[in-house]
Amino acid sequence: MSSPVKASDTAAKTGTSSPIKVSDASFQADVLNSKSPVVVDFWAEWCGPCRMIAPALEELAGELEGKITVAKINIDENPGIPTKYGVRGVPTLMIFQNGQVAATKVGALPKSKIKEWIESSI
Repeated sequence: MSSPVKASDTAAKTGTSSPIKVSDASFQADVLNSKSPVVVDFWAEWCGPCRMIAPALEELAGELEGKITVAKINIDENPGIPTKYGVRGVPTLMIFQNGQVAATKVGALPKSKIKEWIESSI
């Protein structure tokens, strides 16, 4: 499994085939200012369910390239943004459109359900 790439590494591309890694510092530019919807995965290293959904999110980043961007934010390394958006448990998935939260899901889901939720929310 490849590790997330920094948004700055993919800035020249439209969309990306793997999740981008965002931080408290880059959240405004990478997520809130994005022209396309962004699915943000709030996760932690110690979270088993987070590791379970990671491959599904990686695949969906490729399958839905051009429609959405998938971003990952480690809540332990970046506590500010999760606190601001009321993240209480991980994994939490949020879809941001036009700088606003459009939808939220908490907990691990199978890939088919995550894809269904994304497509119904964008």
